Amino acid sequence: MTDPNWHPPTNDPDRPRYGEYAQGGPPGYPPVDPEGGYRQAPPPAWTPPPKPGLIPLRPLGFGTLLGAPFQVLRRNPKATFGSALLVQAAYLLVTLVVVGAVTFFAIGRIDAASVEDQDAVEAGAILAIVLSALIPIALLVVASAMLQGVIVLEVARGTLGEKLRLTALWRQVGRRVWPLLGWTLLLTAAILVGVLLIGGLVVACVLLGGAWIGLAVLIGVFGGLALIAGFAWVNTKTAVVPSLIVLERLRVWPAVRRSWSLTTGFFWRTLGVLLLISLIVGVISQIVTTPLSLLFGAATALIDPNASIEAYIPAAVLYVLTILITLVIGAVTAVVQSAAVALIYIDLRMRKEGLDLELQRFVEAAPGSQTADPYLVRDPAPTADDAPRPDPGAPWA
Repeated sequence: MTDPNWHPPTNDPDRPRYGEYAQGGPPGYPPVDPEGGYRQAPPPAWTPPPKPGLIPLRPLGFGTLLGAPFQVLRRNPKATFGSALLVQAAYLLVTLVVVGAVTFFAIGRIDAASVEDQDAVEAGAILAIVLSALIPIALLVVASAMLQGVIVLEVARGTLGEKLRLTALWRQVGRRVWPLLGWTLLLTAAILVGVLLIGGLVVACVLLGGAWIGLAVLIGVFGGLALIAGFAWVNTKTAVVPSLIVLERLRVWPAVRRSWSLTTGFFWRTLGVLLLISLIVGVISQIVTTPLSLLFGAATALIDPNASIEAYIPAAVLYVLTILITLVIGAVTAVVQSAAVALIYIDLRMRKEGLDLELQRFVEAAPGSQTADPYLVRDPAPTADDAPRPDPGAPWA
């Protein structure tokens, strides 16, 4: 039976014949060249990796690792440079107030002491001054740990194109202050134990006298070199511990183990970046502060021989100016060195764990979507050492 809707084929020249395709080729294949064969599709154009903020989202080159820490200052100066300047100023202020007051009181006691009690009063005054100096040092340790966490968080969020305020940075880092402080104290104690051990051996050999003095010299030279090499090695292997504590919310020992793992295979690269950054900021600091120090010495030497108070005013002004510039240089140094450590952490995770892909997904996610923090590590399986993750606000979490 014939279908009433069927019509015989027309003589349309554009209508494909049996075995041909209307679009020039089979579906899913490149178009067919009129002279025969498939035409070559143009290769996709190269597009650079996205750069929403501080750095491009790809493994970083050596030049980027050296240059990007200085861009942190320019990108968000109020939060970075402002935080470092507050820390430096607080340390100086506490030192002047506490140590200055104790020193003034101790000197007054020495002057008022009798001849019989002079030696005892002097010993007590020196001990009081030394103990008072521990207060600003303790403050500096705590503030430096917080500052390092602030710069790490700023670099991490700046990589994603975000810019946080100073108060927001300090509030978030405040939740991780105890593990940060614990790590700082642990590293400081390790250095102090090494110095006291070498120093104690040298002093013991010197007290024995005779041939032991030569041994004391050898211990001092080679022990000092070994101490420097050991510190460089441990500091490099644990360089990204603050970043792990703040960004991955790890405890101290898990952060140390993970830092040891991340830097494996990249030890010399990490050490080179840290040394070059320290060398650059050290040279800049000396270029700025050395002329002022020489000028202060020359101004003091040319003071009026009568030593009138008016003659010391220019020298005092120059001294205050030197202190202020030293504060600024110290703040810049702290920011650049902490930013370099944070960038090393991001680069290591990009190279070993594909963090750049996670960051790109986070940046390209739709606004308002519930996207997880790309810096947090999802544990494939809990272990006895690392599980469970504690509350970030808990002490020594």
